[in-house]
Formats: sequence, structure tokens, C-alpha cells
Amino acid sequence: MALHLQPSLFDQGDDIVVGSLNGLRRTDLGHGAWIDVLPQWLRGADALFGTLASDVAWRAEQWVMYERLVAVPRLLAHFDSGDPLPHPALDAARTALSAHYGGELGEPFTTAGLCYYRDGRDGVAWHGDTIGRGSTEDTMIAILSLGAPRHLALRPRRPGPAPVRRPLGHGDLIVMGGSCQRTWEHAVPKTARAVGPRISVQFRPAGVR
Repeated sequence: MALHLQPSLFDQGDDIVVGSLNGLRRTDLGHGAWIDVLPQWLRGADALFGTLASDVAWRAEQWVMYERLVAVPRLLAHFDSGDPLPHPALDAARTALSAHYGGELGEPFTTAGLCYYRDGRDGVAWHGDTIGRGSTEDTMIAILSLGAPRHLALRPRRPGPAPVRRPLGHGDLIVMGGSCQRTWEHAVPKTARAVGPRISVQFRPAGVR
């Protein structure tokens, strides 16, 4: 699979190390929702991107829309609770997130979903992760972004708070918490601009999709 990633000037080493979570900054979105953001949480993120892009068994999926099959505009991989993750750094990241948020969340992060956005033609439409408990309960989803930055956009389901956009890549972390999955939607918009590839790793508690 061809890669065209412009390396980050701030992430030139090959060592892949999960950083401290002490620098997280929380933004209250309203309606009981919030996000925490920490830039460059993972050192060596570009090296990890290259390993995952090459080694993960990515799959292309199709959905039925308007009575025809449509290709999902990104590649996917999913690791359930108990499945070995494709790199030790992801185990370290999940362990660190569970330790930091365990008291507030009340449970650990257990699963990992990976999305590979190959270029600006790949994206994900507006949605909330409301399959399972996220449709009725407050929960958290932590997203580690690797590779070239892409905007994660958030908008409220009800009029009121202003939409939010965050460029995420090169080891950045965002955590969506509280009622975020029920009261807000998020998307990675497609773009005609020349952008490099990105992988997002979504850590979720059991029963949240």
C-alpha cells in the first residue's frame, strides 16, 4: 500500500512512547457533553503509522444505500476485548487511558477500532457512536490520531452551541465524553485539498460502538 505521509517536524524519532496525560485540556460542549484534547500525546507517531499501515489486515467494506452497494470511504480493522492489538504501543495507550479515566468512566477501555483514511477522498459522515450503550448512557471514546492531520468536526444535534473543528494527527489525542455521542455528532469531512494518509485508533468501553 503506497504511503505519502509528510513527517511531522516535531516527531522525527523512531522510538514509540506514550506520554503523560497531565496536559489534557477539557472543553465543555454543553448538553452534558465535553471533549479532552492533548496534542502530540504519542511520540514516534509517524513510525507507528507506518507499521500499522503495512501490518494491519485492513478490510474494505460496502454498505447498502439507496438499494445499491456503496464502498465505505476508508479502510477498517476492529479488535474486540481480548484480541491482541497490532502494536504494543496501542496496549500501552489503552492501559494509560483506562488508568486516567477509570474513576470518571467507571470501567476500562476494552476495544479498539482502526480507520485508515488514505487521502482526502476518504472520510466519515456525521454520526454518533450510538450502537449499544452509547444510545442511552454517558460514555467515553478516546481517539488517537496518527499520520497527516485531518479535521474532526463536531456539531450539536439541537440548536445552541457552536460547531467545533479540531485538526488531529501525528499522535494527537481527543476524548469525547459525557453525553457527547447522544447530544452531538462528529465527522471527518472529505476534502479536495491535497492531504496525506491518516489512521485513527478509537478506544471504547465494552458494549459501545
